[in-house]
Amino acid sequence: MPSSVFLHSSVLPPSPPLLHPFKPYNHNLSSSFSPFPISPNPHFPRGPPTQALSRRLFFPSVSASAIWDALTGGGGGSAREASMAVRKGMQLFRQGDVGGSLVEFDRTIVLDPRQKAYLWQRGLSLYYLNRFEEGAEQFRLDVAENPNDTEESIWCFLCEAKLYGVDEARQRFLEVGRDPRPVMWESYNMFKDGGDPDELVSMFRQGKESEYFYASLYAGLYRESLNDLDAAKLHILAACQSPYGSRSDDYMASLAKVHCLCRNWSPS
Repeated sequence: MPSSVFLHSSVLPPSPPLLHPFKPYNHNLSSSFSPFPISPNPHFPRGPPTQALSRRLFFPSVSASAIWDALTGGGGGSAREASMAVRKGMQLFRQGDVGGSLVEFDRTIVLDPRQKAYLWQRGLSLYYLNRFEEGAEQFRLDVAENPNDTEESIWCFLCEAKLYGVDEARQRFLEVGRDPRPVMWESYNMFKDGGDPDELVSMFRQGKESEYFYASLYAGLYRESLNDLDAAKLHILAACQSPYGSRSDDYMASLAKVHCLCRNWSPS
């Protein structure tokens, strides 16, 4: 689900000691709201193999200039405060407080307007608050900065399908470069050209745990865009209950649970 910051040598001075402003997700947060509580397992790896690794697991949405300000003390401290606001917004979203998460993401923009084009998390919150026009705008800004962002292209489609219908949303589809993750490339093509979401899931059922999760999640989101809610529910519940969905720190694993919460879906 999820998008990365690309630090080019032309943007930052050579090899600064990059500090990651985000702590790993605390598993205990989701147990308070989700019908799929996450149980910490110290023997389960922190993430899937590199090729299938979600960009949302490790990369915060901060601009390169904002990162440098945080490292050097530039920007009057606003960049550091903005990074903290992103962290808080992500935590609130994981807890199921979508409205609260948007407040923090909007506060991020007030503190450091440069970050707006990188706030894919804000676009996800806007989607679940049914603010689809603003969500589509956010994802288009993100793709403009990162033209290889498969997931933001899909989420823009999901917003615009709510606004204009699937056919027009497909005509407006944001084409991006090839995603190295096979499951995301197949998902992207399904949304762009049409396809069978059941075949997508079957393709990755015996693959890596992360691939099955992402295939199930995006199969469900595709079904929902077609208003096939029963099939959408089955796929997204399967994503939540999968090993990766139930134990991963990936932001998109939390999103699958938030999706079920917003739709009042549960395993029973």
